Amino acid sequence: MKDCSLRWTNFFNANEMEREERVWDMEFRVVREDNKTPLVRGIAAVFNKLSENLGGFREKIDPGAFDEVMNDDVRALFNHDRNLILGRTKPGTLRLSLTPEGLAYEYDDPGNSYSIDLLRSLERGDVSQSSFAFYVEDDRWDEDSEGRVIRTIKKFKRLFDVSPVTYPAYPDTSVGKRSLEAFEAEKTKGLQAQKDLEEMNERIAQFEINEANGLIGHKN
Repeated sequence: MKDCSLRWTNFFNANEMEREERVWDMEFRVVREDNKTPLVRGIAAVFNKLSENLGGFREKIDPGAFDEVMNDDVRALFNHDRNLILGRTKPGTLRLSLTPEGLAYEYDDPGNSYSIDLLRSLERGDVSQSSFAFYVEDDRWDEDSEGRVIRTIKKFKRLFDVSPVTYPAYPDTSVGKRSLEAFEAEKTKGLQAQKDLEEMNERIAQFEINEANGLIGHKN
């Protein structure tokens, strides 16, 4: 009899067109030089680093996940508020780059009242978290050796904005949770299929044993 053990790696993309946001606790650098516009530098996302528990799963980002969205028209916003724009890639006031650590960004301070207040908060350390908003195109769901469910983002579909934010909480995991539910459902279905297959294999094996021992009659 063949060993018919179950091996599964789930790919689930039904929610690829739903906007998500994630937050990282990062350090900002404000660069001030004489007679020059201040620069703000930060990291929007970190590669291969597990997030905190997002409600039944953890998440990490593959290097290369941002490759297809680096030319998107991306905004820098404060707290993801479209009314508090800090920079934009199209005119060059926001610049994105990929580093070994993750997705980095820098923007030229626009010099308006809210951005000047934000500069002070960044320098004081009152604001120390960075976030980004996105669509996912490709992700993978697995369980690690400790039984934790891990979502790996393989490829982003769209990058909307990068944002210094006030709070470190993950504000939107509803999309991920629905993907988790689908993953768990597929896992349960797969485990049940494995159990059914094992039971069938056992019945076949027992039948073959009985037949070999002459316990099953044959008609002439």
